Amino acid sequence: MTKKFRGVFTVMITPLDNKGSVDLVALKAFVNWQVDEGIHGLIPLGSTGEFLSLSQEDRDAVARTVIETAAGRVPVLIGAGAEDTREAVRLSRQAEEMGADGVMVIPPFYSTPTDDELVEHYRAIAASINIPVMVYNNPATANVDMKPELLARIAEIKGCDYVKESTLEVTRVRDIARLAGENMTVFGGILGFESFVMGAEGWVAVASNVAPGVMARIFTLAADEKRYDEARALYLEWLPVIQAVGGQAYVAGSKSLLNHMGFAAGEPLPPRLPLPTAQDQAMKALVGRFNLKFPS
Repeated sequence: MTKKFRGVFTVMITPLDNKGSVDLVALKAFVNWQVDEGIHGLIPLGSTGEFLSLSQEDRDAVARTVIETAAGRVPVLIGAGAEDTREAVRLSRQAEEMGADGVMVIPPFYSTPTDDELVEHYRAIAASINIPVMVYNNPATANVDMKPELLARIAEIKGCDYVKESTLEVTRVRDIARLAGENMTVFGGILGFESFVMGAEGWVAVASNVAPGVMARIFTLAADEKRYDEARALYLEWLPVIQAVGGQAYVAGSKSLLNHMGFAAGEPLPPRLPLPTAQDQAMKALVGRFNLKFPS
């Protein structure tokens, strides 16, 4: 593996200005804050980053800005998912040329590829670059479910070294680790603490958009120090924030929290809408309850 990835990686929001354009100045400030707070890695242009709603020009600008601002302080993986294998290869090559440490690739999300087609899809991507691929299993959005047996096959491909496992079945972490062995490092997607207990070495988290230091601390306590009771207590304490950015509100909820924290995240891009007033006010209350602040 080119570089060992471990810890909590924020799947980043994309800040927008009041005209709905990508705000690169705010993005730089957001990256610096994440690093200063102790996050272990950054992933722009994932689902939370609204990659499918951005133009190619904006996606390029976001990727370049995050890579250049992080400046090697933490690993940066670029979301490079596409319906067409050739486009996923192009995006992955471009990410490497920009200086990314890796790419995160969701399967083609419309064509419902077979297991054999998925193996060849990831084989083509991995063969085209010299940085690691994080395979992204999210059946709710990809329309295919890469079960542990398939992931063990994909793990045999040189370069497919990581997986983000985003189901609510924590036993998937156990079985991927058991079947793939050292060929693939497991990151939890939806489940953080639970995945660490089952042996995951990382968490691609949405909640770390608003509380990077705390989410990183949960990992350190559980995965590094094996202080599971303390990690569980911290996790349960912050569960309201984690749940607030789960489900369909992951983009709008994250941006609402950040806006109330004093960071100009802007509104989601269509077809997503801002949270309804009552839900937005509930987010404001969470910000007050947990004393969440973005430095001025």
